[in-house]
Amino acid sequence: MTTLTVNGKKVTVDAAPDSPLLWVLREDLQLTGTKFGCGMALCGACTVHLDGQPVRSCSTPLSMAAGKKVTTIEGVGATPTGKVVQAAWATVDVPQCGYCQSGQIMSACALLAKNKSPKDTDIDDAMSGNICRCGTYNQVRAAIHDAAGHLAKGV
Repeated sequence: MTTLTVNGKKVTVDAAPDSPLLWVLREDLQLTGTKFGCGMALCGACTVHLDGQPVRSCSTPLSMAAGKKVTTIEGVGATPTGKVVQAAWATVDVPQCGYCQSGQIMSACALLAKNKSPKDTDIDDAMSGNICRCGTYNQVRAAIHDAAGHLAKGV
């Protein structure tokens, strides 16, 4: 049994310590917003926050999350930054197919949590591990700038 905090709620799961966090979230906890993309931590679709830091849940063993705070796309909207980023995503109309977007949003929230006024190069660096087959990179950058502007105004 492993205990962790997911989206602010303490949970205990009965899964092997080497189980990928992604599968625990999706299968055991029914939090299906985090997507399986490549299974090798290359595409970013499975990005979640572990104690505030973005991690690839497909390659993060459950044992690394034990006793820590996990935030998924289902919970990030409860944070001030997450709420603003999700609103910016809708305003800029970022998603096309949408598959990668939960990972994109999680990476964007992590960036804005530590850098309130990112430049294009900061955004490109922070988002470089998130692949979008639809090519929405310009919209992602615009949404991050939009969110940063709202955060700067305290909105």
